[in-house]
Amino acid sequence: MKRLFFYAFFAVALSVSLASCESCSKEAEEAGDAIESAADQATDAASEAADDVKDAAEGAVEDAKEAAEDAAEGVKEAAEGAVEDAKEAAEGMVDDAKQAVDDAKDKAAGELEKAAEKLKDSM
Repeated sequence: MKRLFFYAFFAVALSVSLASCESCSKEAEEAGDAIESAADQATDAASEAADDVKDAAEGAVEDAKEAAEDAAEGVKEAAEGAVEDAKEAAEGMVDDAKQAVDDAKDKAAGELEKAAEKLKDSM
């Protein structure tokens, strides 16, 4: 942008200094056209750079959004897996407890039968 102003100032200064010289008028006009062309090119380049920055920012935002969605999905899946694992572990513990109760009942029934036999034999 500074160069654009510098070129414009230079063109005006050159035009004013050469205006008195009629033979130099054509050269001054050509120089002014060249400066105007350079200013147009600089403006176009700045516009393209702004578009590129905008596109890159939009891409970065989209990538961040997708990464966040993927992370959220991963956390959800991990939580569901943890819940399922805890459920299976609890079911296993319940089954083990039922088996322990059944074993205790069988053992107690066996001991009662032995005690009944002993009582019967002693009578």
